[in-house]
Amino acid sequence: MSEFYTKILENNKKWVEDQLKVDPDFFNDLARGQNPPLLWIGCSDSRVPPNDITGTKAGEVFIHRNIANLVVHTDMNMLSVLDYSVNVLKVTHVIVCGHYGCGGVKAAMGNASVGIIDNWLRNIKDTYRIYQEELEAMPSEDEKFNKLVEINVKEQVFNLAKTSIVQNAWANGQKLYLHGWVYGLNSGYVTDLGVNFSSNDELKGVFKLDI
Repeated sequence: MSEFYTKILENNKKWVEDQLKVDPDFFNDLARGQNPPLLWIGCSDSRVPPNDITGTKAGEVFIHRNIANLVVHTDMNMLSVLDYSVNVLKVTHVIVCGHYGCGGVKAAMGNASVGIIDNWLRNIKDTYRIYQEELEAMPSEDEKFNKLVEINVKEQVFNLAKTSIVQNAWANGQKLYLHGWVYGLNSGYVTDLGVNFSSNDELKGVFKLDI
C-alpha cells in the first residue's frame, strides 16, 4: 500500500472519532435520511470543495460535479441528479459554481486536442462562438479567460432554467431559486454573478414551455 493510501484510511478513522466526540448521534442522524436545501453543480477540480467553501455540514448539500460545471441537456447523469434533487429532495436552491483558472474552460479556448473530453468541451466552444466578439475585445488573455469562466457559469444557469424539470417545479408552485457563482482559487471567496431565476415568468421566447 502507498503511504498516501494508508494515510487517508487513518484520516477516516480520526474523522469518525472527532465527529463522535462532538455529537455521539452524528452518524445515526445521517443514516435516517437527507433533507438538503441546496443542489450544487460544480467543477470536478479537486481544489473546489463545496462543503468547505460554503461552511455546510454533511447532509446539507446535494452535489453533482463534472468537467467545467456544465449543464448539458443530453447528460442523463446531470438530469437524474437534478430531477431527484428537485422532485424528491425538494431543494430550494441550485447553485452552478465555476472557478477562475478552470482547466476545462482554458482547454476550450485553444485548438489542442486533449482526447475524448474534446467532445464535452465543445459545449464551451459553442458558448465562445456566441460571445466571440465580446471575448476577443478583452484587453488581455487572462481577462478573456476569466470572462469566459463567468459567461460559462451564466449559460449553465440559463440551461437549468430551460429544463422541463425546473419549469414544472415552478409551474407547481415549488420554491426553487437558481444562482451562478464563481470561486476564486487564489482568494477562497465566491462571487455571485447576479444571474438568478425563480419563476417561469423570467423566461422568454421558445425557452418558456407551456406547462
